[in-house]
Amino acid sequence: MKPVTIYDIAKEANVSVATVSRVLNNTAPVRKSTRDRIVEIMNKHQFQPNALARSLLKKETGMLGVLLPDITNPFFPEVLSGLDQAARSKGYTYFLCDTFSSNEDHIDQYTRESQYLSILIEKQVDGIIMIGGRINLNRVSAEMVGEVVEVSKRVPVVMINGHLPGTSIHRVNADERAGAEMAVQHLIDLGHRDIAFIGGYKQMSNTNMRMQSYVRTMTANGIRVDERKIRLGGFNVDQGKSLMEELLGLPERPTAVFCANDMVAIGAIKAARKAGLHIPDDLSIIGFDDVPTASSFIPELTTVSLKSRLLGQTGADVLHGLIMKSKMKKVTVIQPELIVRESTGPVKVASRL
Repeated sequence: MKPVTIYDIAKEANVSVATVSRVLNNTAPVRKSTRDRIVEIMNKHQFQPNALARSLLKKETGMLGVLLPDITNPFFPEVLSGLDQAARSKGYTYFLCDTFSSNEDHIDQYTRESQYLSILIEKQVDGIIMIGGRINLNRVSAEMVGEVVEVSKRVPVVMINGHLPGTSIHRVNADERAGAEMAVQHLIDLGHRDIAFIGGYKQMSNTNMRMQSYVRTMTANGIRVDERKIRLGGFNVDQGKSLMEELLGLPERPTAVFCANDMVAIGAIKAARKAGLHIPDDLSIIGFDDVPTASSFIPELTTVSLKSRLLGQTGADVLHGLIMKSKMKKVTVIQPELIVRESTGPVKVASRL
């Protein structure tokens, strides 16, 4: 059977092809009776517009590219969930590109990013969202910056929770400095003065923002920072366990620990429990991100929410605006929220014995 085309629909409805196109794309008003007749005919023939033909006509594919560094980190799927919801509501689908690089890979994460950027341009995506990766580096090479700038000249690009120096690429960021300040001040308000910071990587800007806010908040409260109790070294559960074990090996352990993310905090709690400590009676632990696991872990994790789904939704909204040639704010900032649960409590003198 010969497939039904937009011309067949127009002929049967006794309207122009342009009118059918306006109904399909919702680009201009069409009289309700005419619209209803066209929709009825399309439904009768189970008409599906040809995506390739539409892309050639509109110079759009309805596809977005999304780059993220590690789909197994629960923060990123939460961002992706919000992005997906907003993108689908606007008629987009997307290519998901996970740039994670294991020790067994022959290429690093940033090379894979470069490869994906090239592939997405070849796929003629309408826009690209970047989450993590090179946009989270403290120092990024001019070559890596230039590569993204060149891509942004061809399609709109939005960065979520990151930046590239010397560029004007649109950004949607949670205020991580404010979030870290909330976390540390919460511990101080509970009476803690011996507070450690663990997790993250020194080359990552998100780690530096959280660590610098930790130091600034401690200092602002007249509390001396003990450099021995700042331990960097990763974002996952196993790394959190290892870093917590290092803290417990010190002559005097802290009474509270601010962790670079929730996975590190969960690892820290596991290590503390194994050492016979009770959370929060002996040791308060606070995380960062508010991933779904935080509320289901025992004890439920006190943390800082970066509004991950809202980040994703807002990123998709900004990208859509750019695709539609609308004027959008260069930087959109989302305020975090302190989520107090069970893993933090008032300092106890006995906890130092």
